Amino acid sequence: MAKVLELQGVSFAYDRRLILEDLNLVVEEGDFLAVIGPNGGGKTTLLRLILGCLEPVRGSLSVFNLPPRKARHLIGYVPQFGEFNKDFPVSALEVVLMGRLLPDNLFPKYSAEDYAAAYDGMSAVGVRNLADYRFGELSGGQKQRTLIARALAAKPALLILDEPTSSVDSRVEQDIYELLTQLNKKVTIIMVSHDLGFVSSYINKVACLNRKMVVHNTGEISKEVISELYRSSVEMITHQCQL
Repeated sequence: MAKVLELQGVSFAYDRRLILEDLNLVVEEGDFLAVIGPNGGGKTTLLRLILGCLEPVRGSLSVFNLPPRKARHLIGYVPQFGEFNKDFPVSALEVVLMGRLLPDNLFPKYSAEDYAAAYDGMSAVGVRNLADYRFGELSGGQKQRTLIARALAAKPALLILDEPTSSVDSRVEQDIYELLTQLNKKVTIIMVSHDLGFVSSYINKVACLNRKMVVHNTGEISKEVISELYRSSVEMITHQCQL
């Protein structure tokens, strides 16, 4: 399998305070990787490094064998739900079209190709019929699908999601996971999650991150592994999704 992401001895510090230490990770084409860990463990910092928003203080990081900044056009990013102003007066289609914006393009003029890519993204996540609806009027699940469509509109080879189910109920959460499973057939996925019930058929790797990182195949995850990661006793919730 081709390497999508590789970290070798990556460390990062804010004001000399070490946030991430000696991270090693390989993500291959077709992987579905979940990054889990406690608050303050460095998950968001890791995403910012992958996206090229931050630079490691030590080690090397490559995305598709390129420096992250040069690989941005190959990455689709879905931020945490709360980071998007859901009251902004735009349609669902206009939100998705934002995924086609080029850096520093303050006055976008969308082409027919941009609209086609936006509609393709909306069709892929089942919200094509909501194109003309105001984004703020959509349900939580519809909003999340629209934000995923926005990332897909860029035609990414790598999809990164930051806690995509943190603001939806359990029924919608399952729908989102089923959707990601289908998308994973065409795109590599990295997902940050707090969900300890992740042990299921759709994820094949788990990166346990709390300043340092340990990577497991899903079959290797146990209650003891999770308890060590969170430094406290936890209850594992195992579920199998027959998708």
